Amino acid sequence: MIRKLIASSALAACLVAGVSAETFVVSGKNVWTGTDVGTIADGVVVIRDGKVVAVGGPDTPVPEGAPVTEAEWVTPGLISAFSRTGIVEVDAEDSTNDVSAALSPFSVSLNAADGFNPDDTAVDVTRLGGVTRIAVAPAPSTNLFAGQGFLADTSGAQESDVRERAFVYVAMGEGGAGLAGGSRPASWAQLRAALDDARAYPGRYAGGGEGDVLTRRDAAALAPAAKGQQLILVSASSAADLNALMDLAEDNRTLKFAVLGGDEAWRVAGRLASLKIPVILDAFSNLPSSFERLAATQENAARLVAAGVPVAIVNLDNDSHLARLMTQIAGNAVANGLDWDEAMKSLTVVPAKIYGLAGYGVLAPGAYADVVAWDGDPLEVTTNVEAVFIDGEPQGLTSRQTELRDRYLSLDETDRPRAYSRP
Repeated sequence: MIRKLIASSALAACLVAGVSAETFVVSGKNVWTGTDVGTIADGVVVIRDGKVVAVGGPDTPVPEGAPVTEAEWVTPGLISAFSRTGIVEVDAEDSTNDVSAALSPFSVSLNAADGFNPDDTAVDVTRLGGVTRIAVAPAPSTNLFAGQGFLADTSGAQESDVRERAFVYVAMGEGGAGLAGGSRPASWAQLRAALDDARAYPGRYAGGGEGDVLTRRDAAALAPAAKGQQLILVSASSAADLNALMDLAEDNRTLKFAVLGGDEAWRVAGRLASLKIPVILDAFSNLPSSFERLAATQENAARLVAAGVPVAIVNLDNDSHLARLMTQIAGNAVANGLDWDEAMKSLTVVPAKIYGLAGYGVLAPGAYADVVAWDGDPLEVTTNVEAVFIDGEPQGLTSRQTELRDRYLSLDETDRPRAYSRP
């Protein structure tokens, strides 16, 4: 489902006589492009009709009268490669939590996009962190298949750009073992049987037939992934589990896999690179918090990139409300050996490639105009966002938190809300 973004009335304030309402200029002392051009000093980005039409140095022609945003740094919009932003408002309040469905008879066919709420306060908070696109996944509950994940922008508009069924999310490792019957052999057997069911759909289900582990509807939902037409995102942490996944990948060369977690991925980096399997990880993970994370290290990202593995960095500690902290995590990865440019690519270029978001994650002529202006290095904890454009449209920089802050920062006594007072 593709929903078109509607221009807000606030855009009218940006109109300048003789200039299209869709033309903007963003200039920065440093413009990081995410391409072979690298970082441009005193760079200029020209946006028109939702696309980047020019990127260059200070001599780049600027449309006369176009609104100009100036900043220290300019980058492509960041892409959160994994989150649950927009499908849960309050974890403990069931009416606002659509992350999982423990009582549902369905698994693969659960479509997380059906629960996406652009009004979720976490969406605005995420945008204020420079994140313009999010990959959102459901959580497994009683089955190792959590369901269908989706991609969305962070505009907060009801007409947000949403790409449904962008990937299938599967929990393996310790979590998958518990959901499949109590052991890793049980989880791998279930995954292989499910792929067989999906490949045999609809024939196996004709005339009231049944699959080995999937219902007819779930088999239909898994069929594209089983045929190599959809990404399968697999949660796995230990080197042993990752090797088991790669065994499956070698036996099924048409399947498209990506790893979520991969705490011990550095131990099998060479094999991951040869199979071109990307890893989405939290670079803060450096403690042996479980038996599948005994070899966790903050050098994981640096070692994987050095081996040629595509790496995307995310925040898995609070993946619903604090996805934006991925910039801080990427900064810590740099402190632990990851090249700065590679860290920026892990937030932009690599997520775009993982999910097939052609034209996103870079600043280049013809790219979609997801652009962020910053008042400092994007990976510095004290840096703030000064402007955000999504598909060429300027976005608001307010959230529920900023509005509450501004309301109570200098509250006049006469503005206090009415309340009961004892006589």
